[in-house]
Amino acid sequence: MLLISVLALAACSSTPEGVTQLRSFKSSSDGPEEFAILPGKELEQPESYTSLPTPTPGGSNRTDQTPTADAVAALGGSPARLAQSGVPSDEGQLVAYATRNGVQPDIRQTLAQEDADFRKRKQRFTKIRLFKVDRYYQAYDDESLDGRGTAWSWRTAGAETPTNPPAE
Repeated sequence: MLLISVLALAACSSTPEGVTQLRSFKSSSDGPEEFAILPGKELEQPESYTSLPTPTPGGSNRTDQTPTADAVAALGGSPARLAQSGVPSDEGQLVAYATRNGVQPDIRQTLAQEDADFRKRKQRFTKIRLFKVDRYYQAYDDESLDGRGTAWSWRTAGAETPTNPPAE
């Protein structure tokens, strides 16, 4: 009985100051959020001061970061295509093939609701805990894919498969 009461009291304790928990994204300091500060691009001298664009209050600047366009350019794509709306003409067949069986327009909301229901079912018997444990991987264990097992089954069936990274 004494051991159970000690364990119950230990489970109610709070995390010591300065110790971060897994999946805890709250800042423990009163300072600024360092990941929210984006440095601007380097200033450049324009070719002509008379040909500068008209300022747009509240709009974008030439020195604003463009992470999506920068990533597309780094991967060899064309950042100018990001401004285009709709499906580019050279990707029409890909989109047509992917949507050949129909499209569910509210798929994100449907999946979010199904995931919320799934998490609610999984936490029914895990609300009372003696220790603080991350239950994320336990809850989604049946939903996760076994890449190595799948690769092994394809290899034993005779299919050519790419190599796996070494086991950790």
